[in-house]
Amino acid sequence: MTEAEDSSSPPPPMASIDRTLHALGFQYTLISPGKLTGRLKVTETCCQPFDVLNGGVSALVAESVASLGAYVASGFRRVAGVQLCTNHVKAALLGEEVEAEAKPIQVGGAIQVWEVQIRKIDPSPSGSKALLSTSKVTLLCYRQAPHSVEDYAETIKKYAKL
Repeated sequence: MTEAEDSSSPPPPMASIDRTLHALGFQYTLISPGKLTGRLKVTETCCQPFDVLNGGVSALVAESVASLGAYVASGFRRVAGVQLCTNHVKAALLGEEVEAEAKPIQVGGAIQVWEVQIRKIDPSPSGSKALLSTSKVTLLCYRQAPHSVEDYAETIKKYAKL
C-alpha cells in the first residue's frame, strides 16, 4: 500500500456514496482526483447463470467509479456519462474478489475521459492481479451541481484524499 492509499480514516459509508454499488457489495478503498480504487466480492447477485461476474456489473462499476472520479476532479460539479466502452478479457468466478482502479486520461473544463481497469485479486500471498476488463468512460462535467447534493459533496470530501 502506498502512502497515498494509506488512510487513517475508516472506509467511506458506501450507502451514502453510491446506493447501487452498495447493493452489490462494492467498497471504495481510495477516492482522490487522480485515482479511485474499490473492491467487490463476486456474489450470486453479481453473476450470470454460469456463476461468472456479469459483464453489465463490470460496466456499471466502471461508469460509477469514473463518474465519482470526474465529480471530485471537477471540483464537485455535476457529471454525466456520455460514452462507455468496455472490453472483457477474462472472467471472475463466484466467490472471487475483484478490484477496480480508475485514473483520468484527460481532465478538461467540460469533458473528462477516464480509464477503469478491473482485475481479479489472487488470494494467495502473492496477491497478483489479473486483468478482467478495461473501460474508457467519457463524461461531461461543466454544470454546477444543484444545491440538493451539497450534503453528498461534503460526504465525499470527508473521505477523499484531496
